[in-house]
Amino acid sequence: MGAALTRSAQWTAAGHGARALETTPLNEAILKEIIVFVESSIYKHPQEANYVFVEPLEWKTNLDPSAFGSGYVVSETTVKSEEADKNGQPLLFLSVPQIKIRSFGQLSRVLYIAKNTKLKEAQACIEANRNPIAKILGLDYNMINEINEDSSVLTILDKITKDDDPESEIKMKIALLLKQLDLHLLNRSLKNISLEIRLNPGTVKNDIELLKRFSGKGEQTALESIEYTSDYEFSNGCRAPPWRQIQGEICYVLVKPHDAETLCITCSKEGVFLNGGKTDDEGEINYERKGEIYKDLVTLLREKSAIFSENMSQQEVRFNEEQQKEKDQPNEAPEEEAATLHKASTAFRRSALEKKQVSLGRSQMTKRLEPSLNWKTTVDARENKSSLRDTQEEKHGGRLEKSRPSTSPGRAQLIRKSAEKIEEIISESSSESEEDEEPPDHLQESNADLPSEYWQIQKLVKYLKGGNQTATAIALCSMKDFNLAQETCQLAIRDVGGLEVLINLLETDEVKCQIGSLKILKEISHNPQIRRHIVDLGGLPAMLNILDSPHKSLKCLAAETIANVAKFKRAWRAVRRHGGITKLVALLDWRQHSTEAARRSLYEARDGEVARCGALALWSCSKSYANKEAIRRAGGIPLLARLLKTSQESTLIPVVGTLQECASQENYRAAIKAEGIIENLVKNLSSGNEHLQECCAMAICQCAEDEETRDLVRLRGGLKPLASLLSNTDNKQRLAAVTGAIWKCSISKENVTKLREYKAIEALVGLLTDQPEEVLVNAVGALGECCREPEGRVTVRKRGGVQPLVDLLVSTNRALLVNVTKAVGACAVEPESMMIIDHLDGVRLLWSLLKNPHPDVKASAAWALCPCIQNAKDAGEMVRSFVGGLELVVNLLKSDNKEVLASVCAAITNIAKDQENLAVLTDHGVVPLLSKLANTTDDKLRRHLAEAISRCCTWGRNRVAFGKHRAVAPLVQYLKSNDTSVHRATAQALYQLSEDADNCITMHENGAVKTLSLPKSSQNSNTPLRHSEISEKSEGNQDDSLTDEREHLGRVAYGKEITC
Repeated sequence: MGAALTRSAQWTAAGHGARALETTPLNEAILKEIIVFVESSIYKHPQEANYVFVEPLEWKTNLDPSAFGSGYVVSETTVKSEEADKNGQPLLFLSVPQIKIRSFGQLSRVLYIAKNTKLKEAQACIEANRNPIAKILGLDYNMINEINEDSSVLTILDKITKDDDPESEIKMKIALLLKQLDLHLLNRSLKNISLEIRLNPGTVKNDIELLKRFSGKGEQTALESIEYTSDYEFSNGCRAPPWRQIQGEICYVLVKPHDAETLCITCSKEGVFLNGGKTDDEGEINYERKGEIYKDLVTLLREKSAIFSENMSQQEVRFNEEQQKEKDQPNEAPEEEAATLHKASTAFRRSALEKKQVSLGRSQMTKRLEPSLNWKTTVDARENKSSLRDTQEEKHGGRLEKSRPSTSPGRAQLIRKSAEKIEEIISESSSESEEDEEPPDHLQESNADLPSEYWQIQKLVKYLKGGNQTATAIALCSMKDFNLAQETCQLAIRDVGGLEVLINLLETDEVKCQIGSLKILKEISHNPQIRRHIVDLGGLPAMLNILDSPHKSLKCLAAETIANVAKFKRAWRAVRRHGGITKLVALLDWRQHSTEAARRSLYEARDGEVARCGALALWSCSKSYANKEAIRRAGGIPLLARLLKTSQESTLIPVVGTLQECASQENYRAAIKAEGIIENLVKNLSSGNEHLQECCAMAICQCAEDEETRDLVRLRGGLKPLASLLSNTDNKQRLAAVTGAIWKCSISKENVTKLREYKAIEALVGLLTDQPEEVLVNAVGALGECCREPEGRVTVRKRGGVQPLVDLLVSTNRALLVNVTKAVGACAVEPESMMIIDHLDGVRLLWSLLKNPHPDVKASAAWALCPCIQNAKDAGEMVRSFVGGLELVVNLLKSDNKEVLASVCAAITNIAKDQENLAVLTDHGVVPLLSKLANTTDDKLRRHLAEAISRCCTWGRNRVAFGKHRAVAPLVQYLKSNDTSVHRATAQALYQLSEDADNCITMHENGAVKTLSLPKSSQNSNTPLRHSEISEKSEGNQDDSLTDEREHLGRVAYGKEITC
């Protein structure tokens, strides 16, 4: 506290009176932190709160004696506390207006009594006691003011280990607490200072000149006018008078917004603020500050003018372009590269903020300029790459994976989870190498390059190994004060064997040591290398044992640490094998862990916090298939369903996240429906928490694989909030989850009707440009489902959605290509949309996708080509215009993928309607390739294969060729299928084949007549044949028999078309 007050607090200059604290945001922040420390001491550190100061803290107070109640002896002008020291002196004595206090407990009570004036009381106390540590502990302990001495904490630890005096021990504990507070205040001050903007004349001038470009009388302008109060500019760039430049002021400007009076603004090195304006008499400026300080002109004007804020938001893109031109750099990056760099920079800053990786050890104090209009973006490519990799690894359970296109929440996560299931089954008992997939150690620096924190932490670890209980607790507290998010500090603990010590402390009976150890492990376990070492050292079983502890805070810390560590397969398996899943599921039932008031202690958390931490750990573990099954068997679903009814958003997020992970399994989806969880998921879509909305949308996306769930979402009113969330496109992760949920729900036609009512289709069309691939995959998938209905196709066309869909056909993302080809194919059913697709060369793009290496892309492209060929004006000529296109289609019949084969057969059916194209197909060998597929048992392939054979029979001697390649006999077996569409297609194919006599014989030999003849009990009135007629046809000579059989086949084929 001493160093912070000396070095960070801002004091008035020495004058006639005593120095006082200035009224600044930094001082206010310091005072608030001190107040929090003092107020919490009475319950966080009760022993220390009762310690009697060496000298009282004395200051002038504004408190009235009447404000004091029980525990005090109150008179008209004095107050004495009933608490006294061993000499009988009261710990609080107030003689208006002077007050004397001799303990933290009394300080805490005074602040409580002060209520709204506690900030003033704290300021008066600090100003009157410039060296409070000396008064609290005595002059011998004034050493903690020397905050820069690396050995100060170690000196305290040495003294504790050598001195057995209880009074000395309590003083040392207080000294350490005050030192920690001092460090905290200095770090807080450093953070505030690092965020401050130090303006200079050049920056201010550029701001004003650029704002002038957006000023004028038009409605689209940001301001009406902006001008300097003085035309004279000094050589240093300032326009303020010299006697004001000494105060750091640069210039003064008059600004006239559209919706406010003229503002007179002072621009100084500290920032910009409103002054008193020009006086009416002499026109001089009143330099006195009239409001708070803003970091720049634009920030101030955004606060003062709504029109300025709105118009500047529209002008930002143009403004950035202006700035880029003004830089006039010879090697200017292309616009696309700059855009990519900007996105990467944004991702880097977000990732760095989330991980709190502040490299204080490097002492890189960079001025963080975030100018008023996003003027410039700079980024370190190496750090950006590392940060993005860490973010990706955190999302994928601690594994580094090859960069690959993003996939939809539904399909891609199902694929990933299926792969995890196989891996769990195959390698359950074998040694796995996933831990080797994590990045190698980064710290390859020489000892001379290591920061001082590295060596300080190593010294503290030595005290953890050899100190007594008190020294261990203090060393843990001191270690916690370091920036443990910094990799250097994390690896320092690991390199000197600190992880082993911390894990060993978990097995002690001392709760304080366990809590201190877990707090450190929780922070450093974000590092994938540390996670791996914790598992190697057997840390997970020790943490799982703590889950049986009666102390709820201890269980919370253990569960949170497990959540951080369980990010890869070996950790998941370790949790499961040591009974961790059952213990974590038990934490969800927080009611059985509730503690009576009499048993509550300092270490216990509030009710419900245990359940939240347990859900966090289960969320991490639920990425394993075996763990999902273990959670279900342990009865986790009913408990998760019960927790969904809580109003605590911090608990709801991990609960919904766990359900979302588990919902990839069909048995889980059934249980989720049975527990009525869908209703709660829909309810929380309307929450104000964006992360919770994202998790709920993802869970709905997973559960909506089932038709019944899709109906439940509609009946519970879930489609409307999903549709409304499409309008907020700032949060891309939430947008991806919402579009994924809408995609899966739109599989049901009834849901498409509702989505159309809520204008969701229009919103989805608006998402087809300038969105990340995760959003595009889902939005296009949803449009593909909506375009199955005529109204949906019309809406997409009228909203201009066909062109962006065609543009996406050149994407390289596999999942996106599958969805966009489906959507384009659905649009092509409408003639007007087909004209647009043809004009944009969309058919050629679809045809080129038949060369894609992924079978699902090939199949989807082939399916999309079918309606394109059907609805094109001159389909035959269009198909022939694609050089090598027909040969490509024929060669796809050699594929091993049944979906590809079925789609290509469907495409051939449409292509073969044109006789010239059919001739080319025949030349490329379509007949033998189709014949080879005849023995398939897949009904979908059978149907389209039979249709393709039927079409191909109309050219030349193809009927004979099919017979020679033995395609006729297998076709007869198709008639035994349960699919009526297969019956219809097969009857048509057999009718065409029956024009050849040899084929008729083959059909007769394989029982075609018997199969085609319907029993009287099952005949339809529209079927023109009877069993008796077939018997009569079989009695003539061979030629007559063949002729009659062919007629019969034709009539049966006709009858099949009618009845089926």
